[in-house]
Amino acid sequence: MSIRIPSLNALRVFEAAARHLSLIRASEELFVTQGAVSRQIKQLEESLGVLLFERRNRAIFLTREGELLKNTCQDMLAQLAITLQKLKGNPYDRPLVVSCEPTIAMRWLIPRLSDFHTRYPAIQLHLFTAGGVVDFKGGHIDLAIRRNDFNWGKDCYSEEIGQEKVGPVCVPEQRQDGQINFEQSRLLHTRTRPDAWARWGVLAQQGVTSRHNSYFEHFYLSLQAAMAGLGVAIASAYMIEEELKNGRLLAPYGLVADGSSYVVLSAEPFAQDERRLVFLDWLRQEFQKSDEMLGRLLAA
Repeated sequence: MSIRIPSLNALRVFEAAARHLSLIRASEELFVTQGAVSRQIKQLEESLGVLLFERRNRAIFLTREGELLKNTCQDMLAQLAITLQKLKGNPYDRPLVVSCEPTIAMRWLIPRLSDFHTRYPAIQLHLFTAGGVVDFKGGHIDLAIRRNDFNWGKDCYSEEIGQEKVGPVCVPEQRQDGQINFEQSRLLHTRTRPDAWARWGVLAQQGVTSRHNSYFEHFYLSLQAAMAGLGVAIASAYMIEEELKNGRLLAPYGLVADGSSYVVLSAEPFAQDERRLVFLDWLRQEFQKSDEMLGRLLAA
């Protein structure tokens, strides 16, 4: 028995609203009224017999069914757009150029890129590392992955992909009775996040002082030093997932949200190039997988 598939337009409207979690932003992207978006979603829910969104306090949130349909729609629309591009005899004449902060590129993104290439073989990526302000035009950059710790300007489009979580990490030998003796430990600092220890101390309500301190130019160097047993570093959850999994590093105090987040930046609207939407959605899915894995590891 065949199932009646909703119209492509209804699925496009739903995908935009699900991606933005906003009817207004979806209507702006699709150049239709908010009422038209609302009607399409209501008709889609009625035809499927399930709620796709929960409405709370004038905001919308995806239900479990809505999340499932969103992921399927994004994969389907991306593959359709890529196929149509091929049929027109005008395949993408250049790769999607992505700039990424060095630590997240090395510790999180690169180990996952094989999955992206397997799922989307028609999209070529060029990745290079950089931090801070992005020169989209001069660097011929399409997308940039950054932490939102600087002002990127009002002309830049941004989408959040994950919230930062941090905490002290060390090798198992440096933990005493399940805790870290900060006064007797060497604290590892980084010049790219100079306030990391002070910020964590406030968030975790922990007093942190030590006579032994070492400073490193980049975040990934302090993580490497911690893995070498040199001392205790403040780590980002996403940079130490594998080390927590194999027991090479421990996070005795868990990991706390520090108020910052990772974002994808673009000089143009994401919807102008379906490859940007595909990569953005893939990043969000991977961050969600990391959050789920970290939750299981820290609960164990």
